[in-house]
Amino acid sequence: MSAKDNFIQVKHLYNRAGFGISYTDLSKLSKKNINKVVDALLQNSKKDDPITLVNDSESKRQMLVQAGLYSKKDLTDEEKKMRREIVQMQNEVSRDLNIAWVSKMINTETPLREKMTLFWHGHFACRNNNPMYAQQLNNIQRQHGLGSFRTLLIEVSKSPAMLQYLNNQQNKKGKPNENFARELMELFTLGRGNYTEKDIKESARSFTGWTYDKDGTFLFRKNQHDDGTKTFFGKIGNFEGENIIDIILEKPETASFISRKVYKFFVNDNPNEAHVKELAEHFYQSKYDISELMKKMFTSEWFYSLENVGTKIKSPAEFLIGLSREFFVTYNKPSVLIQLQSSLGQYLFNPPNVAGWPGGQNWIDSSSLMLRMRIPSLVLNDGEIDFSGKADPEDEAVIALSRTATTNANNGKPKSYVNANADWTKFLDTLPKSLTPLELTEFLLQPRLTDKIVKMVSDNKGLRSTAVEITSMPEYQLC
Repeated sequence: MSAKDNFIQVKHLYNRAGFGISYTDLSKLSKKNINKVVDALLQNSKKDDPITLVNDSESKRQMLVQAGLYSKKDLTDEEKKMRREIVQMQNEVSRDLNIAWVSKMINTETPLREKMTLFWHGHFACRNNNPMYAQQLNNIQRQHGLGSFRTLLIEVSKSPAMLQYLNNQQNKKGKPNENFARELMELFTLGRGNYTEKDIKESARSFTGWTYDKDGTFLFRKNQHDDGTKTFFGKIGNFEGENIIDIILEKPETASFISRKVYKFFVNDNPNEAHVKELAEHFYQSKYDISELMKKMFTSEWFYSLENVGTKIKSPAEFLIGLSREFFVTYNKPSVLIQLQSSLGQYLFNPPNVAGWPGGQNWIDSSSLMLRMRIPSLVLNDGEIDFSGKADPEDEAVIALSRTATTNANNGKPKSYVNANADWTKFLDTLPKSLTPLELTEFLLQPRLTDKIVKMVSDNKGLRSTAVEITSMPEYQLC
């Protein structure tokens, strides 16, 4: 394989398995065999690095106070004020948690682990107003995201965030709640058509008693558990939750469902069923070892095929994080990251529903594409842009995001809210001194360059102006 081909393969790997790669690291890794690059990527991602923003002790204290307040029928004015203040504090911490994770993805030295956390975040979609529960679930997905799928599935299923979101604390003997049991099979493991309504009912009975106590610790309430005989996928027994999960994992359809979803996230929105089958068989034989699944995919020739390179639309998170990592961006007011996520349609920790974000072409419409194309120039030009006369629709969309838009005192023009700084010196230092604008364009874009793009950048004289121009193009939205 030529050095240029290896360069392209490593770049593709890091765009899909992470959030891009610096030119310096790419040049070094391009000299290695791609299988060794994959091995090193997996090895470096073994280290777990949890988010520790939320103070467990303070959160548990607030939860106990809340539980006491909610148990009362009539509250005094002081107690009502106390309840409002706790909710307000939780909302503020939830925003801080979002920013903490985005910052972690921007600065991580283990991009594959964070990319897997992002994948599982969408797969096990969950919305929870309690920041301690949300942080706990995020850390579960990070800790086990490259390990045993069985362990990951059990830990997610026992997390207070998921038990609360899917109402399993109301799942009791004699009054089963089927919500969790249904989503476990439909969205988390088997997919539609691979189970019956009878299986859902019997599964729900098996998960009765799975709940958590007042401070958010998983609790199996034996007195609420239906200990009668159940029939699940033809098997008969006095099943509990983990028995149900093991029976589900015995079915090859589970390996197929997870492999297809992994393929769509990392390879192509239109699955090649032969390749999915290849992954699923390997995943099943490895006893659901997620690292083995990822290694099989990243070392397959088809992963690097032309139809799989530069053909996926970046999610809003991938777009913002990749841009920020590439140009060493510092956000002076990090809250803007939440505004951008919300505007682009992927507010982390707040999926639209239990099915998560649909992804693919759903990320883009005429409004969001124009905003996406505007963001690089806002972020890379010190986060400022001045408008003359009437703003274009996409400019107005950017301005409207901010409630604190200010006016530039020097010229009276509105100044955008994006307050960020790209470290151009650091970025340019990662590039060879002899690099041409065309070579920089080939590095920054994943799709193959068209004659139009080549002609457009051939007259450019500066790498900085080329970078801003290229990142503002529709092609930069593809990975």
